[in-house]
Amino acid sequence: MVYRDRGEGDPILLVHGYLESHAIWDHFTENFLADFRVIAPDLPGHGQSATFGETHLMEDLAGSLLAILEAEGTGKVFMVGHSLGGYVTMAFADLYPEYLSGYCLFHSTCFADNEEKKKNRDREISLVKCGKKYQIIAVNIPKEFADSNLGRMKDEVERAKQIAMNTPDDGIVAILNGMKARPDRTAVLQNDRLALLLIGGMKDNYIPVETFDRLIGIAPHASVLRLDNSGHLGFVEEPRPAAEAIIAKIKSRSAGE
Repeated sequence: MVYRDRGEGDPILLVHGYLESHAIWDHFTENFLADFRVIAPDLPGHGQSATFGETHLMEDLAGSLLAILEAEGTGKVFMVGHSLGGYVTMAFADLYPEYLSGYCLFHSTCFADNEEKKKNRDREISLVKCGKKYQIIAVNIPKEFADSNLGRMKDEVERAKQIAMNTPDDGIVAILNGMKARPDRTAVLQNDRLALLLIGGMKDNYIPVETFDRLIGIAPHASVLRLDNSGHLGFVEEPRPAAEAIIAKIKSRSAGE
């Protein structure tokens, strides 16, 4: 496991999404979370972390995060999971809630894959095995941004593509297999003993507004942030309000909410 650990203060664990690495958080961390201790790992199979099998179950990835927290002696952390990272965060909240001061689902859900999504993941696995991951990246990365942001965020799109291209082929396959296999964790989201922040992009091409509203209905205890001008990468597209919501949630926990 490779991870970045910087800063001092209340600990935050940032868990990246599919085809990303800890580097995707750099600007967000440096510019908006300077008053916190921020740990940002490369999930197994992504970035510089090793791949350990043909399937990376969300439970196994949660265990890898637990190993980091125990090695660093962080105590309780506030975990922010983006997309795939949210699936891992849900598994962590299910298995190791005592290590969390709270968590944030950032463009993510508690739901299992439906059959259509499983077929899409199988198609991506086939492309990767044929040496064509660039086709996935050429489609998926621009789609992560709101359509209205593509023109002004060309540099950010290219940076995200480069991070994605550095993802090992076997790691992509392992993660895709793991996402297909993950269970529904609606019951975990309903647990009002864990502080919860839901952040959604109102122009998200992957998670429709209707799905985000469904999450809110399942977890009425959650704090909610709607990013009106973001797609699936709100910490890039609208970083300031996203950071302010995360910080406010952490401070409310510290004050004994």
